[in-house]
Amino acid sequence: MTQIPAAANAAAALPPLSTTVAGDPAGPGILLAHGATGSIQGNYGDLIPALVASGHRVVAPDYPGSGKTPRATGPLELDALADALVAEALAAGLETFTLIGYSMGTAVSVRAATRHPERVRGLVLTAGLAAADARTTVWLDLYLHLLERADYTGFARARALSGFAPDHFNALSSAERAAALDPDPSLPPSGSAEQAALVRTLDTTADLPGISVPTLVIATTLDALVHPSHSRYLADHIPGAVYTEIATGHLPMVERPEEWEGLIQGFLGREGL
Repeated sequence: MTQIPAAANAAAALPPLSTTVAGDPAGPGILLAHGATGSIQGNYGDLIPALVASGHRVVAPDYPGSGKTPRATGPLELDALADALVAEALAAGLETFTLIGYSMGTAVSVRAATRHPERVRGLVLTAGLAAADARTTVWLDLYLHLLERADYTGFARARALSGFAPDHFNALSSAERAAALDPDPSLPPSGSAEQAALVRTLDTTADLPGISVPTLVIATTLDALVHPSHSRYLADHIPGAVYTEIATGHLPMVERPEEWEGLIQGFLGREGL
């Protein structure tokens, strides 16, 4: 059985990121930042074609240990991860772009906007957080505990219970529930431990007042992993941010994908992004 051990103690350089690039090279740029223990395909697999169809150029890197990107040999650092995503956008020919961040990807997006303000034209932040609170930290500690022990049955259960809204989980068919609870050790990204560990330590609260680009914050109001109050905090502390809500758990792309995509596309269109 493949084991995903805890992250090493010493930080290391990031491996080259595997990056999906799609859409009209002349279209407005979009850079995607996915969530911890997720991937571009898992978080944005249906959104990318919709963005391409609306004329955008999409650059979508997988973090170390997600998708086809090799696993990091040490802990992840927020600055390095934000810089690496921006570098992928530049390598793909995007001079400026809107960052769409989900979950941990909201912090990556905010830090990228802080470090590269000349590149970032807008932000869309879903189910996000500036810093983990006590409850989110307990969930992350549970993730790490289960991964350290190669308990993939427990990890699948923890991810499902923290990811889905109760009504959505209860409405799953037997086959859908079995898929959500599949203990196959190849299903979690190999970099899940490093990514979860980063969420425990990130803090972008000081970055928020300096954000000056159009920003949409989407709260997931039935979220058991990252309470919607975190999104409210982001909206309250990013000057001029637009706040909206969607009645899902932590996975709006699974529970209400058309509504989620509509909110994003509507904002991009209104702001000319």
